[in-house]
Amino acid sequence: MSTSGESCPTLARPAIATGSVAVSAPRRRSFRLRPTAAFAGTALAFVAVALAVGAPSPLFVLYQQEWGFPSWLLTVAFAIYAVTLLITLLVAGSLSDHIGRRPVLVGALALQVAAMLMFLFSRDIGAIIAARSVQGVATGAAMSTFTAALVELAPERQKKLGATIGSTAPVGGIALGAFFTGLAVQFTSQPTTLVFVTLALLFVAGILVVLASPETVAARPGALRSLTPRLFIPRAARGEYVAALPLFLATWMLAGLFIGLSPSILHGVFHLDSGILNGAIVAVPPAVGAIAGLVLTRAPARTTTIWSMAAIMLGIALTAVGIAAGLLPVLFAGAVVAGAGFGAGFSAMLRIIAPLAPNDQRAELFAGVFLVSYLAYGVPALAAGELIGVIGILPTALGYAAAIAAAAAVAMVVQIVRLARAVRGDAEAAAQPELTPRR
Repeated sequence: MSTSGESCPTLARPAIATGSVAVSAPRRRSFRLRPTAAFAGTALAFVAVALAVGAPSPLFVLYQQEWGFPSWLLTVAFAIYAVTLLITLLVAGSLSDHIGRRPVLVGALALQVAAMLMFLFSRDIGAIIAARSVQGVATGAAMSTFTAALVELAPERQKKLGATIGSTAPVGGIALGAFFTGLAVQFTSQPTTLVFVTLALLFVAGILVVLASPETVAARPGALRSLTPRLFIPRAARGEYVAALPLFLATWMLAGLFIGLSPSILHGVFHLDSGILNGAIVAVPPAVGAIAGLVLTRAPARTTTIWSMAAIMLGIALTAVGIAAGLLPVLFAGAVVAGAGFGAGFSAMLRIIAPLAPNDQRAELFAGVFLVSYLAYGVPALAAGELIGVIGILPTALGYAAAIAAAAAVAMVVQIVRLARAVRGDAEAAAQPELTPRR
């Protein structure tokens, strides 16, 4: 009965018993972002993951100067991230295809927060290596899942935009992370605190975005079985995946050269120890690459892969000349040209591959892509770090540049052959109706 004496309609709400009185419970509605906001927020969270990848690079030289450890440990600190990321991709790369995108992303972002706090409180190179290991696990769990989620959250008519952002977000984020850290080193008294606290807060915000975003994949059996280390590429994507291997090798070896070795090149070849320069040389290739990938979204993907490999060969040649002759402007010019090829080529290849896998196998496909990419990113850089102590920084850097150019040349030939086959196939298909006799 209403206390005001007026009748009121009966509402179908659940009642909660409190003693002898039944109290109506308010209906709970969980907050959900609109699709466009969820897509944008997920992209920004992915950028934050990449920010954290690039951020430590300009700090490693500072750590070495302060703690006095040998250069090969600096390379281990760089490479351990790639190793743990690769292991995670093999073990958990397809987990989100079974339990959903959101649980994996929340767990990965929480691990990122833990890694940032480990960096913040590190007092020796062993602690840095441990932090990079945790970061590698977190990034490995997030990488393929974020890329798949972006394709699925993208507006229906712009699915290629999801693949483009999935490929350019990590590239652009690495650039921003390295550059902002370089600025922090140059202009603040406590760069580590500023960098890692800011990143930890960004990851907390990313967790909130993921929790408020819709799930794009229904849970299905096989989650435990999916944790068996394996590399599985959906049948429809296998031909393109194999053909893309030289391109993945060229693009991510290039990333490893600039992100992993360029601060050592500036120190050992040019005798420069500037926070801004360290951040800039790491940031330039991925920054230009992200812009190129976005600008060329509507360009024919196959043609873009061919021209991008030519750009890498030209850019790496300029880079080698700059290093050998001690010409810093030429080194930066090479970084710009090669970086454009990196971003444009990798983005175009993902645009070709992404539509070839169904939703429930897409994370597994991207796990295969990033597995090869990060092998190319980490293993050559680790080998180069060992060679620096044996033959010196200059021969090592020039040999690394030659290997990148060779991989890019092979990739360009492979893509030219596939383009020619596609053109020939289209011509035969167009001629087919004319060859069919009329009845």
